[in-house]
Amino acid sequence: MQRTSEGPPSQPPAPYACETTHVPFEMRRLGIVMAPDPHDALEAMGVLNPAAARGLDGHLYLFPRVVAAGNYSRIGRVRVRFDAAGDPVGVDRLGYVLEPEAPYERNPLNGGGCEDARVTYIAVLKRFVMTYTAFGPTGPRVAVAISDDLVTWRRLGKLEFAKARVDFHGYGNKDACFFPEPVIDPNGKVALALIHRPTYRQHFPDGTERIVLPDHITDERECVWISYVALDRCHNDERWLTHVHENHLLLSPRAPWEQIKVGGGPPPIPTSLGWVLVYHGIRPVTLPDGSPAPRGQYCAGVAVLDRNKPWHVLYRSPEPVLVPTSGAEQTGVVENVVFPTGLDVRQDMGPDIVDVYYGMADTRIGAARMCIPSELPLRVHKEHDHIPTAEHAAADHAHPDAPKLVPPQASGAQLPPPVRHA
Repeated sequence: MQRTSEGPPSQPPAPYACETTHVPFEMRRLGIVMAPDPHDALEAMGVLNPAAARGLDGHLYLFPRVVAAGNYSRIGRVRVRFDAAGDPVGVDRLGYVLEPEAPYERNPLNGGGCEDARVTYIAVLKRFVMTYTAFGPTGPRVAVAISDDLVTWRRLGKLEFAKARVDFHGYGNKDACFFPEPVIDPNGKVALALIHRPTYRQHFPDGTERIVLPDHITDERECVWISYVALDRCHNDERWLTHVHENHLLLSPRAPWEQIKVGGGPPPIPTSLGWVLVYHGIRPVTLPDGSPAPRGQYCAGVAVLDRNKPWHVLYRSPEPVLVPTSGAEQTGVVENVVFPTGLDVRQDMGPDIVDVYYGMADTRIGAARMCIPSELPLRVHKEHDHIPTAEHAAADHAHPDAPKLVPPQASGAQLPPPVRHA
């Protein structure tokens, strides 16, 4: 996979003009950025679902899931090439950063897997933090690795939930990513937050699985949860990044385009609106004979969360902002899939321009450009200023040990000033 050439253009691109659209956050496709090499057996089943991060050298790097025969997955590293207009047009392959080696990454069925990475630069820790799906002997689990330079990664292990309100230790878990800046947790403490998607399934070594709902959860559909880790402990020992001390439901299926399930996308980005979170949902599909299709259609939408109190959901896309309509998105290992996992904020084009990198039909990688609007639709941000509970926290209300959800101004906690990564 080691094939390199020159990186971004030397001349900065012209400012990008956002198109007016009736769909807030709607994305414009830029094309295919990476496709599997037909001569490389390690890419036989696709390159997909990449993390994205700017390196210390200013180049943009992707960390794709690279799938060999038997669904054996590694996490690669590639550098993105841009044309004179500043659009991504290809990649230089730079090898692999993670392969199934740890016990929690290996299994007897297909050998194991390191899948679907997300990378966040957490400035207060001066570390790149990768979350990925480790496919071990008891199914998928969220694992964490850290890096100083995006080249060498140190495994920290799986997420641990022993101290959380809901212990997901025995459950499948995917689609995790950290917020890049500290927030106030539901108990009024400064913390790091991450989102993830528990599958509500328990997996067994013989390959069987079954749905076992946690206490006080009644909806079997998979949802987005938000969890918190203690920032002060992470300063002292980076291994605390894997220890969750609080969690609760954040987003559950609501709009027609996400009725089967919802899951996280790339790491949230801070904006004047709040945290902009791109996520995916699955829409039911009906066959010509009227029967439901065995698989739904994977689409992308956007949620906006309160900047300090991320359990406040300020906005959700009533309709998707990216739908699989191109041939590359409709045909592949899994049909009808757009699956966003990486973001690149294009400061060179304007403060509100974001490139989104996504998996196309579980086979290749595409890019799309998103414009962040100047204000939230329906001005709902003003309606949530004094609401002390999450919009979609019905399960929390019934829990005997519900989070206090203390507003920051009442908790006395102070967020540290943001630190920018040059």
